[in-house]
Amino acid sequence: MSDVTEAPERATHDGDLTIDELAQRTGMTVRNIRAHQSRGLLPPPDVRGRTGYYGPSHLARIELIREMQGQGFNLQAIRRLVDAAPGSSEEPLRFLRAVAEPYTQEQPEVLTREDLAQRWGSTDPGLLERAIKLGLLRPLGDGSYEDISPRLTRAGKELEALGVPAAVGLELATTIRRHADGVARAYVKLFVEQVWKPFEEAGAPEDRWPEVRDALERLRPLAADTLLAIFGVAMADASEEAFGREIERLQRRRRSKH
Repeated sequence: MSDVTEAPERATHDGDLTIDELAQRTGMTVRNIRAHQSRGLLPPPDVRGRTGYYGPSHLARIELIREMQGQGFNLQAIRRLVDAAPGSSEEPLRFLRAVAEPYTQEQPEVLTREDLAQRWGSTDPGLLERAIKLGLLRPLGDGSYEDISPRLTRAGKELEALGVPAAVGLELATTIRRHADGVARAYVKLFVEQVWKPFEEAGAPEDRWPEVRDALERLRPLAADTLLAIFGVAMADASEEAFGREIERLQRRRRSKH
């Protein structure tokens, strides 16, 4: 880019933008746009003469990067996904948007440290660190945090109402997250082996991108429904086994008193 003048004057072709105009349109700085280019996240501009111009594809790519960052993807992961989806059509970008789409429709909430201390009934920094490590909270850099799953937070408050301390609730969430990671990896492995690899081995033809994206989108509710159904069966079995033991123990205690 050192030999290209990214002119501040207006572009002469419809839809073309100079780097300054692109920065203004996207709310980014020129420096960040150039950083995205150096990382391979953003295609180079169309150079005419010594001037670089940016078009709709650059706007779409920046929007995609923001969407994926908003879902927790780091720039390295985004670059890998972008590199895996070459081509001039919009279908690869649509597939990447499907990858970035959240698996729940919850709206995150923004909380301060004071909000969290009030919810947890504690100012223990260890609770905050554990919640961030679990992926339940995302630091926003201004002393506030994004609550990724308010529904899970509500469940934690219900546990507290039952007398379960916040620290114990987070320990339970740690255990559940560990098992959920295993389930998630199993479904992703299924998709990669049964859908993605055959597509890749076929040369990733552009006319099959919609088919791959449709398979990914159909996997979302299928994974959730299957997990919930199996959990229902497992919960019933575990409850029957555990409370069967507890009732027998209670009966033995009563008999020993008589």
